[in-house]
Amino acid sequence: MDDHPDINAARRDLLIAGALSATAAALPGAAGAQTPGGAPKDARTPAPVLSRVALRVNGQRYDKEVDTRTTLLDLLREHLHLTGTKKGCDQGQCGACTVIADGRRINSCLSLALMHEGADITTIEGLGTPDKLHPLQAAFVKHDGYQCGYCTPGQICSATAMLDEVRRGIPSHVTGDLNARPLLSPMEMRERMSGNICRCGAYSNIIEAIADVAGIAGAEGGKA
Repeated sequence: MDDHPDINAARRDLLIAGALSATAAALPGAAGAQTPGGAPKDARTPAPVLSRVALRVNGQRYDKEVDTRTTLLDLLREHLHLTGTKKGCDQGQCGACTVIADGRRINSCLSLALMHEGADITTIEGLGTPDKLHPLQAAFVKHDGYQCGYCTPGQICSATAMLDEVRRGIPSHVTGDLNARPLLSPMEMRERMSGNICRCGAYSNIIEAIADVAGIAGAEGGKA
């Protein structure tokens, strides 16, 4: 036999009131958070911890005071106003933020600025200028290695360091003979550039541009 409607309504009201009370208890801010002694709790955000970092970027020395949580990417873009380096995924997955740090390509979004005290950083602005393009910049124009252009600075910085890796004999995952100097085949280029994503899909043109600069006979062999 069903309960009386008035009893059901009373039960429902009691459940609602209990849920609201539990929610209020779980949100200290709503009820005025207090310390165990009864004094109001200071809810202000702690002040950031600042530290100085000195480094050389594109041949120029900089000495900046930054929040210790500042990434190298944000130092370049927000503090030094070098906006050629792009913030893409901000999780180290797309490669748009690639720069060259002490000769090695890195994802600047995953690296704290303070980790690069005394480092020598090269960004896309330091590779070439509109009046004097870097060979890879010129090759990207020649082979139409970009569409929207957002990933292009990271692609070019990554390709610059990648070609240097090959010259130094550093193997990749697809290098066949680890005791021999790697050959810059299309497969090697695709593997070594796999950390740089082009959402427009200009991969074949990018490979052609890199192959052209590397002096590989028949850059068409780089087509994906």
